[in-house]
Amino acid sequence: MYYDSPCGRLVLGDAGGCLCLCDWCYGRRREIVDKRLERMLGAVLEEGRSDLLDSAARQLDDFFAGKRRSFSIPLHAAGTDFQRRVWDALQSIPYGTTISYAQLAREVGRPSAVRAIAGAVGANPMSIFVPCHRVIGSDGALTGYAGGLEAKHFLLELEKTKK
Repeated sequence: MYYDSPCGRLVLGDAGGCLCLCDWCYGRRREIVDKRLERMLGAVLEEGRSDLLDSAARQLDDFFAGKRRSFSIPLHAAGTDFQRRVWDALQSIPYGTTISYAQLAREVGRPSAVRAIAGAVGANPMSIFVPCHRVIGSDGALTGYAGGLEAKHFLLELEKTKK
């Protein structure tokens, strides 16, 4: 299912009654994420709708309207153990705040693995639901984001103004 957010088009996917995909439609990672979902979940993208995807879209509507700060959709993260640890840590970053990749590395217990942490953040297949947009450079600069830096800036400003 496609979702047109105020900062770009997303594709939503479910597998086994859990959200397994909320990713930006455009970008070089799209194919990589789809292949990982196919390999790890046996999931093949098919266009369609489900109650879960409709609920995810409604929760995204509320998020973008400033009415929701967290999500209650069950998630199924297709990734390595390390990636899932990083993605779990991303979900503990409070709405409207940011942390650096170095801080995130310390949170995960791998302070010297900043590049690996950044790689796991970049592999996140559930943007917004797993808020990787809240991770910035140590100098406060916005760094890579699958939806593009404009989308990252939009999301951070949204959370700042709706806090």
